[in-house]
Amino acid sequence: MLLQKIYWHITAILKIIFYKILFGKRLKFPLSSTFRERFNLTLETGEINIGKHVFFNHDCSLNCNNSSITIGNGTIFGESVKIYDHNHQYNDISIPIKQQGFTNSPVTIGKHCWIASNVIILKGVTIGDNCVIGAGCIIHKDIPSNSIVMNRQNLAIETKEQLSEKTKNA
Repeated sequence: MLLQKIYWHITAILKIIFYKILFGKRLKFPLSSTFRERFNLTLETGEINIGKHVFFNHDCSLNCNNSSITIGNGTIFGESVKIYDHNHQYNDISIPIKQQGFTNSPVTIGKHCWIASNVIILKGVTIGDNCVIGAGCIIHKDIPSNSIVMNRQNLAIETKEQLSEKTKNA
């Protein structure tokens, strides 16, 4: 397992260096942050700012069109997390959707968050510090710091303090 981790880290460092050459100052991605296989980064005219000690598991993708994606220090991502700072416009039915362009809004994820597997984070969202986003959630609204979001029949947002109170009273 140690050799595998070393391999992933070295591969990530090489890919980060390539990304920095390709995107220049529009990409801040410290070498202390890392990712596993099939990490994808698309950066059109926006900016991506990744904090220190951020970890992306297999199959994660950052898709930045014309706004920004910011991720705080120490945040970790499960497998297959997708982040988008844009969405297709589809207002005019007489024009094909692919010709209508995009709407763009920044995405900000705080420090020391855990974004679990198969989460999708959409444009315009701010996730506060110390949040846990459960597997399979689609995040389309802001999440306050110290919150836990779980994918149930309906979206449940609770602070860690509220969850702790529920556990005490159970």
